[in-house]
Amino acid sequence: MFKIAIKDLKLISKDKRALILTLALPIALISLFAFAFGGAGGSNDAHPISIFVSDMDSTNTSIDITTKLDTLKSLNIKQLPFQVAKNEVVKGSRVAVLVFYKGFGDSVENGNAPSMELFYDQSRQIESGILRQILYSNLIGMIGQKSIKKNINKMIDESYPDLSQSMLESIHKRVEEQLNRYEDSDNNPVSSSIGLKTTPVFARQEDSNLGLVQAVAGTAIMMLLFTVTGMGAGILHEKEEGTLKKLLCSPIRPNTILFGKMIATIVVSVLQLTVMFVFTWIVFGLDIFIDIPSLVLMIFATAFACAGFGNFIASIAKSRKQVESYSTLIILVMSAIGGSMIPIFIMPAIMQKIAIVSVNYWAIQGFYDIFWRHLPILDVSVRAAVLFGIGLLMIIISVRNFKRNILSIA
Repeated sequence: MFKIAIKDLKLISKDKRALILTLALPIALISLFAFAFGGAGGSNDAHPISIFVSDMDSTNTSIDITTKLDTLKSLNIKQLPFQVAKNEVVKGSRVAVLVFYKGFGDSVENGNAPSMELFYDQSRQIESGILRQILYSNLIGMIGQKSIKKNINKMIDESYPDLSQSMLESIHKRVEEQLNRYEDSDNNPVSSSIGLKTTPVFARQEDSNLGLVQAVAGTAIMMLLFTVTGMGAGILHEKEEGTLKKLLCSPIRPNTILFGKMIATIVVSVLQLTVMFVFTWIVFGLDIFIDIPSLVLMIFATAFACAGFGNFIASIAKSRKQVESYSTLIILVMSAIGGSMIPIFIMPAIMQKIAIVSVNYWAIQGFYDIFWRHLPILDVSVRAAVLFGIGLLMIIISVRNFKRNILSIA
C-alpha cells in the first residue's frame, strides 16, 4: 500500500511544472478574489462610481454644484453633452448621466423644484442604487439648503418690512449659519425636501431578464473554455499514443493537422453555444430571436476565440496533466475577472480594467448588448471583432508552439 503511494508521488513529482501549478492555483484564486472584493490593502473604501454630468444650464449654481460633486471621493465625474453622454450610458461605459436642464439655477434660487434628471443603466442596479443614495445625501442637500434659505429670507423680508436693512442682514446671516450646521450632518433636515427624477436609459422589455442573461452568458463561456481545452489536448493524446508520428509520416503538412483540429473545435463550440441558448429559450423563455444576425455573429466570434484559446493551452503544454493544470488556473482566473463568476461592476476600478484581457469579458458584454441593451449590430460587431482578434492571436501563437513543443518531440 505504501509502495503504491510512494510510486504515485514520484510520478507526480516528475512533472514539476504541473506540480507547481497545482499548488499555485489556490494561491492565485485567493489573491484574485481578495482584490476583486476589495480585501487587499486594508482599505474598506468602495471604488468611486463613474457618471457623466450634462450641464445645460451653465449658471453659477449648476457649475458650483458640479464642482462640489467632483470633489466627492465616491464619484468619478466627466462632463459631456447630454445626447453623447446618454448614448455612452446605453453602451454601458458609465452608470448614469446627471442632467441639469435649462432653468435649473433659477429654480433653485426661487425655491422651486429644480430641473434635473438622472438617466441610469438598468443593467447596473446595485451601482445605480448606491448612486442615488450618494446624490440624495449630497446633491439634494446642497439644493435643498439653497431653496430653504431663499424661502426663509423671503418670508422674513415680507413679514417684517419695518426692520432696518442691517437688522435683516443680521437675521439672514444667522439663518445661513444655522443651516450650515446641518450641511455635513447625517440628520440634515433638508436632504429629503426635494426629489430627484430618475429614468432608465432604455425601456426594459418584459422578456428581458438581466439575471438570466448573466447566468447563460457567464456560464456558457466558462464551460465552453473547459470543453475546447479538453479538445485541444487531444493532440497531446495522439502524441502519447504514437498516432501523431503516423500522421506526420503521411503526405499531410504538419500545420494541416493543427488546423483540422481547430476546425473541429470551432464546430463543437458553435454547437455547444447554440444548444445552450436554445435550451434557455425553451426552458426559461429568453427571447433569442431579438436580433438573429447579431446573435449568430457573437456565437461564431466567441467560438473562434475559445477554440483559439483551447489550442493555445495545448500548444504550451508538454503533457495532458499540464493542460489540466494550466486550463484550470487560467480559465478560473479569466472567468472571475471577466464577469462569469463576479459581476464586473462590484469589482475595484483596477480589476475592471484588467477584465478586458479575458475572453469572458468581451463575450459576456456582447451578449449583454444583444439581450439587454438591444444595441444594433454595428455596436455588437465591435465586441465580436475583439474576439476574432483574440482568436487569431491565439492561433498564431499555437502554430509556433506546435512546431516547437510538439512536432520536435513527436
